[in-house]
Amino acid sequence: MIDVEDLIALVRNYNPRTNADLIRQAYAYGLKMHDGQLRKSGEPYFTHPVAVAAILTEQMLDDATIVTALLHDTIEDTKSTYTEVERLFGHDVAELVDGVTKLTNLQLSSGAAEQAENFRKLFMAMSKDLRVILVKLADRLHNMRTIKSMPPEKQARKSRETMDIYAPLAGRMGMQWMREELEDLGFRVLNPEARNSIIRRFLTLQKESGDVVHQITADIRTELERGKIEADVYGRAKKPFSIWRKMQEKDLAFSRLSDIYGFRIICQDMGDCYRILGLIHQRWRAVPGRFKDYISQPKSNGYRSIHTSVSGRDGKRVEVQIRTREMHEVAEAGVAAHWAYREGVRAKNPFAVDPGKWIAQLTERLNEGDHDEFMENVKLEMYSDQVFCFSPKGDVVQLPRGATPLDYAYAIHTRIGNSCVSAKIDGIRVPLWTRLKNGQSVEIITAEGQRPQSSWIDIVSTGRAKAAIRRSLREEDRGRFVKLGQELARAAFDHVGRKATDKALRTAAKMLGLGDETELLARLGSAELTARKVLETLYPELSTSQKDEVDTQRPVIGLGADQTFKRAQCCQPVPGERIVGITYPGRGVIVHAIDCRALEELEEQPARWVDLHWQSGRHAPAYSVTLDVAISNDAGVLGRICTVIGEQKANISDLKFSERKPDFYRLLIDVDLRDVEHFHMVMTALEAETDVAQVARVRNVTRKP
Repeated sequence: MIDVEDLIALVRNYNPRTNADLIRQAYAYGLKMHDGQLRKSGEPYFTHPVAVAAILTEQMLDDATIVTALLHDTIEDTKSTYTEVERLFGHDVAELVDGVTKLTNLQLSSGAAEQAENFRKLFMAMSKDLRVILVKLADRLHNMRTIKSMPPEKQARKSRETMDIYAPLAGRMGMQWMREELEDLGFRVLNPEARNSIIRRFLTLQKESGDVVHQITADIRTELERGKIEADVYGRAKKPFSIWRKMQEKDLAFSRLSDIYGFRIICQDMGDCYRILGLIHQRWRAVPGRFKDYISQPKSNGYRSIHTSVSGRDGKRVEVQIRTREMHEVAEAGVAAHWAYREGVRAKNPFAVDPGKWIAQLTERLNEGDHDEFMENVKLEMYSDQVFCFSPKGDVVQLPRGATPLDYAYAIHTRIGNSCVSAKIDGIRVPLWTRLKNGQSVEIITAEGQRPQSSWIDIVSTGRAKAAIRRSLREEDRGRFVKLGQELARAAFDHVGRKATDKALRTAAKMLGLGDETELLARLGSAELTARKVLETLYPELSTSQKDEVDTQRPVIGLGADQTFKRAQCCQPVPGERIVGITYPGRGVIVHAIDCRALEELEEQPARWVDLHWQSGRHAPAYSVTLDVAISNDAGVLGRICTVIGEQKANISDLKFSERKPDFYRLLIDVDLRDVEHFHMVMTALEAETDVAQVARVRNVTRKP
């Protein structure tokens, strides 16, 4: 583990005016809070926050971010609180630590509706202070570097989440080095055979052709000396995952890949960039269609560089990137360059992007539409590169790679897109599905009365265009789709012995993030939503998979060999909920939900707290939860309610009438459940019933624990 003075020395390398005492205080506090906690590898847990802080020093970040890294797990995993962190380290640090804690709790690889909502929260946290995501990315990077100590199943899950979410996000923020390392670490877990195969082929290639990187680097330096230009030259073979992805995209064997080497030339000023480009193209033949000038047309995250591919020594195709030192700093740190410190003050890099403007651009239009359209926007923003096109007046329009004239039209205005009939590229009429290229001039031709066609969905690439087309199609055919949706819903519900009541459909619409049941029916009729999806949303047991059974005698992890446990009656925790144990003399350990109000009076007795969590797997339905249910006072209603609960494979262990009125009954029903997912299944099924006016979980701190 890095010593506190060594960590301070890393910060002082770029910030001599650092508040060393603050870092020492945070280091000591984090060490104390995490005392006794171990990582899966057996190392002290605090080695992780220190390593995260060290990663952030490589980006030359400010003291508040370094301190946040040291404390980022204290509120989540220790007895520390927001109030205490704020008192000791100030409001700025407390907000950052709280933001990282909230990000840690987001399940970004969950179901579509929940994932969309969690991505919204992610972007909200980023818009509040982008340093939150910088700490989270460093946290994920260190976890991936040490992932071998985790169980194989968790390794695979974390690696997939890293490849799908965190690596693209790092790339979207301009931190390409982090994206490449995260992808390579994930690739090592998810497809080790493919990675090892590529590495072996590289070694074979080096034996056959020698050290190509060294040879070409020397050739480039010779050309720079002839041109009397001072610059640094770096060369490397591309990462295994980058090569594998290219092999998959182009369906090529390794032997047919040409541009597997990359070279970077870092010079003094912008004029040198273009002079070096001339020298490179004079010495080697340029590859058509592989030139990009991100200096004259920067990426939205501040990235500037000239990219060109040439046929180098022995005809080997190589990529060359040319940029200045200031551009290189932004290329390495991306949006994080805004916070970079040098000589004790924030570095004024003219190419660093203002995070406020960047995040506003990133999240523009992301709040429009439903969760499917939202996720489409998110993925396009995170995963796609850009092309730059010109309007007839010379204005620049940025679009993702693969965009068409229709995307261009909708980028200008929804009205232009909806009324588009054809387009011209560089003065020549082209089909609407033509893929745009950098530097092309695009003219859109419109006509009154034109309406979007359903086939346009498959033509466009941007989330904005897809959302606008779907919205227009829904408005035009809404009545027809609602009628068709009603028939589809009725048939699907009848098939599983349920009724497609207005209340059931309203509940499903709410769970899917839609406005109301009419919107749900319209989407059913337009095939944007399947009836099966609606049924599984209301009744998850229709798609529940079987898991390994958990021993009912020992369902929690963290107890001593001689410790017994009981569930607290005040909060009645069930598997899947975060829990904590409290020791009681002569009674063993009482398990409480982490948000139980009864814990407030025990905050000053930390010695009695036991860190617990539930065993993973399928639990038996042995955890009683009390439900407060209000139902209509009609014949047969109580029987139907009991049947609904039974259909969810839940047993009623007790039932009491708490209130009797002429028009309704209020009941307290004790239901035996497996876990929190089973609990939500029962709640959803009850809420969907027409005769249930209200249902709520009973938690009572006056009950004895």
